Amino acid sequence: MNIQFIDRETGELKTETPPGEGFLKLLYNNPFGKMMLIPLVKRKFLSSLYGKLMDKPSSINKIEGFVKDLKIDMEDAERSIEDYISFNDFFYRKLKKEARPIKEGLISPGDGKLLAFENISQVNDFFVKGRKFNLEEFLSDKKLASRFENGSLLILRLAPNDYHRYHFPFDGTPTSMTKIKGNYLSVSPYALASNFTKVFCENKREYCILKMASKGHMLIAPVGATMVGSIIETYTPNKEINKGDEMGYFAFGGSTIVLLLEKGSFSIDQDILNNTKNNRETFVKMGDQIGN
Repeated sequence: MNIQFIDRETGELKTETPPGEGFLKLLYNNPFGKMMLIPLVKRKFLSSLYGKLMDKPSSINKIEGFVKDLKIDMEDAERSIEDYISFNDFFYRKLKKEARPIKEGLISPGDGKLLAFENISQVNDFFVKGRKFNLEEFLSDKKLASRFENGSLLILRLAPNDYHRYHFPFDGTPTSMTKIKGNYLSVSPYALASNFTKVFCENKREYCILKMASKGHMLIAPVGATMVGSIIETYTPNKEINKGDEMGYFAFGGSTIVLLLEKGSFSIDQDILNNTKNNRETFVKMGDQIGN
């Protein structure tokens, strides 16, 4: 299974090889893997244990190999490799401000591979092996789900080599976070292809509502994943923020940001919509315009 995506900056079609590819294939594509391994891997204690190991000073030994193997550009980082005190300290590293300029309109909240659907009802057309994306299951709130019914859905998937801090995609005033309990299933492409709804509606997640002066309301939902023990918020609720302000970060692993937009509030950029219709994610960076 080749995982292909469009690099928006260059327009190139690229192939992704996730870290631990063989293990992920076993876990999600093999009947033995599904039966024996998933119940173990999705347990919170395993993610928490691994997260604690990545906080230990000895974990700095993993940084240099990780950077080399995944070809991470450290020129963007505020600090050099030798300045980090643990692997997690490196993993949720901050970037130089000039590394991610903030563009016009609706911006990407982070670095990662983006899918976009103008109308949530389109989701079932893309994930053939899954079932229709169910907002009520995802939010555990029927009334809130009805607010975004027929609105737009954007899914930004972060790989382990990506920048793991996430930011507000538009100006406004955010509420406090509502936490929804769940497991720690992988958000890798293999997991998504295996069962899209299970990944998003059973995983650990939380959300806030961003109240915007001219665009209504936007729901922003960080989703935890296998080997991610924490979703950490760094913003102050009910205080006005500017587009691009930091919202939080993920500890070690791959994770996802889900955006729900009220119907008619934003027009998503056509190239991203077209790539999604062609079964392709689009690689974007934090601050890139993705709509207006």
